[in-house]
Amino acid sequence: MIEVRDVAVQFGSQVLYEHVNLKFTDGNCYGLIGANGAGKSTFLRVLSKELEPNSGHVYIPENETLYMLKQDQYAYDAYTVLDTVMMGNEELYKIMAEKDALYAKADFSEADGILAGELEAKFGEMNGWNAESDAATLLDGLGIPVDMHYNKMDELSGGEKVKVLLAQSLFGEPNTLLLDEPTNNLDVKAIAWLEEFLINYKNTVIVVSHDRHFLNKVCTHIADVDYGDIKIFSGNYDFWYETSQLISRQMKDKNKKKEEKIKELEEFIARFSANASKSKQATSRKRTLDKIELDDLQPSRRKYPYIEFKAERESGKSILFLENVSKKTDQASIENVSLTVGKDDKILLMGDPLKTSLLLDLIDGKVEPDSGTITVGQTVTKSYIPRDNREYFEGNEPILNWLSNYTDIDDQAYIRGFLGRMLFSGEEPLKSVNVLSGGEKARCMMSKAMLEAPNLLLLDDPTNHLDLESIQALNNSLKDYKGELIFVCHDRQFVESITNRIIEIKDDGTIIDRLSSYGEYLEKEYGMKD
Repeated sequence: MIEVRDVAVQFGSQVLYEHVNLKFTDGNCYGLIGANGAGKSTFLRVLSKELEPNSGHVYIPENETLYMLKQDQYAYDAYTVLDTVMMGNEELYKIMAEKDALYAKADFSEADGILAGELEAKFGEMNGWNAESDAATLLDGLGIPVDMHYNKMDELSGGEKVKVLLAQSLFGEPNTLLLDEPTNNLDVKAIAWLEEFLINYKNTVIVVSHDRHFLNKVCTHIADVDYGDIKIFSGNYDFWYETSQLISRQMKDKNKKKEEKIKELEEFIARFSANASKSKQATSRKRTLDKIELDDLQPSRRKYPYIEFKAERESGKSILFLENVSKKTDQASIENVSLTVGKDDKILLMGDPLKTSLLLDLIDGKVEPDSGTITVGQTVTKSYIPRDNREYFEGNEPILNWLSNYTDIDDQAYIRGFLGRMLFSGEEPLKSVNVLSGGEKARCMMSKAMLEAPNLLLLDDPTNHLDLESIQALNNSLKDYKGELIFVCHDRQFVESITNRIIEIKDDGTIIDRLSSYGEYLEKEYGMKD
């Protein structure tokens, strides 16, 4: 159990939250949610004692163990995969290292033997003899095969390192587990395995995630960071969302009735206050009016951008044809890919991220194929939001000028209004594009795509860097989008609500192309039922 007592955190004049009082108890999984910049990751650092709050304190009983998912992918490059996982139990790994050092001594003494015996006893009490097999089981569940367990960490890809660090955080089953975006860079099978692991985890889990399906699957409670406070609600993310929307509507309805009553009383007073026969009633109603107070509707920091992709014209019968397309780069290769995009296709690309990104680059025309042909219909207007958008933001021009480059509309007031709907208000449109955050860049790229009015939209992991509100807004817009869509995404709820066709590039280069919902595809190809 962790108890938070009167905690306040601020940076300079910005107060994230104050007077926070919470209890996180065993057997529960808490989803920590809030707008970008609300302080979710900061709160995890406070809980882990990595960051000292400005006031108040976090109480963790002496016998409690707490572990936070590491974010530094290069910290363990000198160690083997298996050792990195076992480092998740610091005390056990320290005993293992001490034992190995003792037994390696050339002049092993009687005193060394006594110490070794004591270490062996502690090692046995901590179930140390099963440590390697337990670590291997975690790695296997996350998709790291046995033949990689003794590799050095610097031999692994970024995605593989993320899986190993996740296994490290799970190893030893700490009393409290802190996870910051644990599903990032995980494939669908690894996410499903992690969901089941956390559902059956007997201790406390506190997790930050923008994956709504994941939050719905694992969370028993939602800890909402808003209004300069953190409040805990029972239930998963969808239950919290529906409840919060209902309460907001009820409060507005209640105030609307009060406003109507106030207006009625004011009209009566104005009409009859000069009439002697009605003056008594008017005075009485004036007293009633004075007692009516509108409930204070706290303005949430959550803001939903207005996202709407409208095709300037409908695409014709010929949209997109790929015939025996092959391309090899230093990072990835695809061979003999053939596909035809049809009317109203909403295609999810699955497979190695480097391969799917390469395929989208080819379709966009960003790179040329080594062989094969790509034919785009004459009526087709494309817009592409790549996974890596850094090249778009290398200059130092203001957002306003940057976005104007992607439209023929020569009206700064219109562009400002457009940016306002995408949550760039006040002086923010004058910010230089090279200092924008990941979330701001993502909203700029969506603004660019909307102004281009495409009837073929190409999206490579579009939910990266977006908060839950922006993901919800983007999700809703794509459900209503009338053009064709080819996209990569790992947000299951997002994918399930949009997809009607799936193309998967397997590791051996073969292609599966199927008209199917995402849930049906997972069940048929992977035996995964939700």
